[in-house]
Amino acid sequence: MNKMMMIYLGITLYIFILVILNLFEEEKLFNQLNAALVIIPLILRLLMIK
Repeated sequence: MNKMMMIYLGITLYIFILVILNLFEEEKLFNQLNAALVIIPLILRLLMIK
């Protein structure tokens, strides 16, 4: 892996962690579902599945 890919994956992991934290802190079900929908493409990106 080159340096730019590592930076990209690091940024993606950082956003993934923030969304996970938001998912557990949020009280409204709609916002939790919204965060869950955001998590799916982030997981695919971290696994490098397009």
